[in-house]
Amino acid sequence: MATYQGPPHKMQDPQEISQLVQTLEDHSKKGKTKGKGSFSVRKHTFELPNGRTIDSWKMQDWDYKKSGLPTYARGLFTYKNQSGNWEIAVRGYDKFFNHGEVRKTEWRNVEKNTRGPYELSLKENGCIIFISGLDDGTLIVCSKHSTGGRADTPMSHSQAGEQWVDRQLQSLGKTREQLARTLRQTNATAVAELCDDSFEEHVLAYDPEQAGLYLHGINLNLPEFATYPGHLIHQFATEWGFKKTLYLMEDNIQNVKSFLDKVAETGSYAGRDTEGFVIRCQSRDIEGAPWEDWFFKYKFEEPYLMYRQWRECTRALIAGNPPKYKKHKAITQEYLAYAKRRLDNDPALAKAYNQNHGIIKLRDDFLRERGLKGSDIIRQEIEAGEEGDEKRNVEGNVVLVPIATIGCGKTTVAVALSKLFGWGHVQNDNIEGKFKRPQRFAEQVCRTLKEYPVMIADRNNHQKRERDQIIKDVLRINSDARFVALHYVHDRQNYDQIRKIMQERVISRGDNHQTIQAAKKGSQEVIGIMEGFLERFQPLNADEPPDDAFDTVIDLDVTSSSRENLETVVAKLHSEYPKLFNDMPTAADLDNAIDAALNNYKPEIQHDLSFGNKNKQNKQGQQQQQQQKKAKTPKVDYFAVTLPSQRVHGILEAVFRDKDAETQQFFRRLQGVRRVQPNFHVTLIHRASSKDKPEHWQRMLDLHQATVDQPANAGKNDPELGKCKVQLERLVWDDRVMCFVVRLVNEQSSSNNSNENNGPNGGSGGSSGVVHFETVNDVAHVTVGTASPDIKPKESNDLLQRWLHQGSGAQSGIRDALVPGKIALDGSVKAVLQRF
Repeated sequence: MATYQGPPHKMQDPQEISQLVQTLEDHSKKGKTKGKGSFSVRKHTFELPNGRTIDSWKMQDWDYKKSGLPTYARGLFTYKNQSGNWEIAVRGYDKFFNHGEVRKTEWRNVEKNTRGPYELSLKENGCIIFISGLDDGTLIVCSKHSTGGRADTPMSHSQAGEQWVDRQLQSLGKTREQLARTLRQTNATAVAELCDDSFEEHVLAYDPEQAGLYLHGINLNLPEFATYPGHLIHQFATEWGFKKTLYLMEDNIQNVKSFLDKVAETGSYAGRDTEGFVIRCQSRDIEGAPWEDWFFKYKFEEPYLMYRQWRECTRALIAGNPPKYKKHKAITQEYLAYAKRRLDNDPALAKAYNQNHGIIKLRDDFLRERGLKGSDIIRQEIEAGEEGDEKRNVEGNVVLVPIATIGCGKTTVAVALSKLFGWGHVQNDNIEGKFKRPQRFAEQVCRTLKEYPVMIADRNNHQKRERDQIIKDVLRINSDARFVALHYVHDRQNYDQIRKIMQERVISRGDNHQTIQAAKKGSQEVIGIMEGFLERFQPLNADEPPDDAFDTVIDLDVTSSSRENLETVVAKLHSEYPKLFNDMPTAADLDNAIDAALNNYKPEIQHDLSFGNKNKQNKQGQQQQQQQKKAKTPKVDYFAVTLPSQRVHGILEAVFRDKDAETQQFFRRLQGVRRVQPNFHVTLIHRASSKDKPEHWQRMLDLHQATVDQPANAGKNDPELGKCKVQLERLVWDDRVMCFVVRLVNEQSSSNNSNENNGPNGGSGGSSGVVHFETVNDVAHVTVGTASPDIKPKESNDLLQRWLHQGSGAQSGIRDALVPGKIALDGSVKAVLQRF
C-alpha cells in the first residue's frame, strides 16, 4: 500500500462514468448478454426515500476472473445527479480471491508481482455494508447489491446497517447529513462489516459489547480501484464512531507467508478464533507497469470447517436424518450426543436453530462443558496425528474424480498413476451404448473398487450434474467410498493460454483418442467440440453441493505439463492418505510413468459421439433400405442450392479468425455446442410457400419430375436439377441465429442453358427454355446455425427483416461482418425430399 501524506483524492469524470454506465447497460439486456460480450450484468433499480432512484450492478463471481471488464467493483451503485450526469454513488472493493484460488494469488506470483508494505487485516465474520453520500446531502446505506427494504418484510442487511449508523452518530452528537457530506467531499464509500448476532449469526460469535459496524475500508468512487491505507481508516473510524478492525504491518512477503501459515495451524490469533486475514498491498501484472492497490485473502480452514460440520449435523438431527460427517469424527460424536440431549430437553431450541439463532451458543456451551476452544481441539488432533479426521488411516475405498475438459491431460495422469501404483482405472469412453451409461460407469467404478484401493473415474465431470451423479450412484453401492477431486483449474484470466495449450495437445495426438479423432474429424471440428466443453465447464465450489462431498480437492494447473500435475497429485495424496502408499516413487519413476502414458497408451475402443453399435447400425441400415424399396417416391419438401460444406466452414473460420473475442463469441458458441449446420444451402422455395407461390412451386416440381424421368437418372429420387453460383456477401447474427446474406449471381439448367442474373434474390424472366433459379425469400441467405434445437433455421428470415429495417448495433442487438473477396461458390440445385 502506498504511503499517503493525506487521504487519496480524485473526483469522478462525468464522461468516463457515462461510458461505464452505458457499457453495463448494454451487457444487462435480457436475451442479448451472450451474444454481446464475454460477461453479463444484472441491474436492479431501487427507489430512495427522497423519491430518486439508484441502480445496482451485479456480475457473477466467476466473471471477475475475466480480463477486460469495465470495472471489477463488487458492489456498485450509480445514479443521476442533480445536473443530469451519471455518478458512482457506492463503490465496493474489487473482487479479491483466496491465496491460490487464481493464478494471480498463487504465492510465486504474489512474491513476484507485489510490493509492500503489506497490511494484514483481521477478517471479521459478518455481512458487508456500504455507506456513502449523495449530492443532496442524503446518506445512503446499503448491502452489497441492495438498499432499503419493505416494512412488511423482515429487516434487510442494509436496514440493520442503517440502524447501527444512526446509533453511533447519535452517541457522537453528529448527523447523517454531516457524514454524507464528508464522504461526498472525498468522493468515497465507507466499507464496514456488520457483526451483530442479535440480527444474524455467522460462524464467529459477537457478544453485545463486540457487536457493531467494523470499518475496514474507504474506497474512492471510481471505476478503477483506489483505497485508503489502514491508518487513515482507523482515523476515520475514531471520528465517526465505527469499531476498528485489527491490522498488522509487514514489509517482507516471506514474513507475511510465515506468519499466516503459523496462524493457520490453529485458526486462532490473539486468543480469538479468526476466519483469516485480508492482505492489502500493491501489485502489477508486468514489469514496468504502474503499481495499483490490490487485495487478496488468506482464509483458514479450521476450526471453521469443523464448526460448519457441527451446524449441518445438528440440522440433520432436527430433521430426523442421520448426520453425515467424515472429519473430526471423535469430537463430532461427542458434540452430537450433547446436542441431542439439549434438543430433547428444549423443543424451542430446534425451531430457533432452523431460523439461524442459537447456533453459536449451542456450540460454545458444548465447548465450555468440555473446557476447550476450537483451536485447542485442532491442536490436539494435530499432535495426536489425527489432523481432525481419519484420512491418515485410510487404506482404500478412494475414488479419484477428475474435473476437466478435453486436452487437460486427465487420462495421461490417470494412466501414469495406474502404472506407478497399480490402481484401478475406469474410462467412461469404454462404456459403450447410450442406455443408462452414467449409471453403468458408476457400477464399473464400484466393481473396480473391490479389487483396488484407489480407483480413477476417468471422465471429464466438467458439470455439477455429472459430479452429483457419480457421487450419488457410487454411494448407493458403496457407502464408505471417499471422493478426491482432481480439479483442473480453468482460470478465466488465463483462458487464451489454456485454450492454446489444450488445442495443441489434442491436435498433435491425432486419432489416439477414443472420441476425438483429430486426424479424421479435422482440426476445426475438434476445436468446436473443445470450445463447447470450455463453455459448459463449471468450476468446483467446495462450499456447495455436490462438490462439498469431496473428501479432498487437488487443484491442478491446465497449462502445466502432465509430469508436473502427476507430481502434485502424488504429493497431495501422500500427505492426506499416507497409508495408500508403500515406497514413494523417485523422479525417474514419475518420468517413466508419464513417458509410458504418452507414448505407449492406445485407446481400447474408438467411437464417435453417437456411441452407436456398428452391428446394430448395419442391421438398421439394411432394414431402412428394404423399407425404402417398398415405399413410394417421397414428396418434395423444398428446393435448394446446396453448397460445398468444407468451403463454407473455411470461409467462416477466415471471417472470424482475426476478429476480437466479443465478435467471435456467438460463432464459437455455436461450434462448441455443435450447432453449426453440417450442410449448407440456399432455400429456393419450401412446400409451406407453395400456396403463396403456386406457379413457382409447380415450375420447380415440373423440372424435378422431368429430370427424374431422364434415363440417366433412373432410380434417383433427387438428381441435380442444375448449377447455380452463390456469392457470399455478409454474415448477420444475433444471440439466436446466424446466417449468410448471399446473391444468386449465375444460374444454369441441367440442359446447359444459362443466363446471367444479378437480382438480389436470383431473378425472373429470361429467354425461352432457360430455367432461372430464384428464392421466394425476401433476402437470399444461408443459415449457419441456431443456438439451440428449439430455434428453427427459418428464424433467419425474421432476423434479416429486422436487420434490413433496424441495421446492426447495440440498439437492435444484431451484429454483422463483411465476407471479404466477393467469394462465389458453385452450388448444386436439388429437390430435398421429405424424410417420412
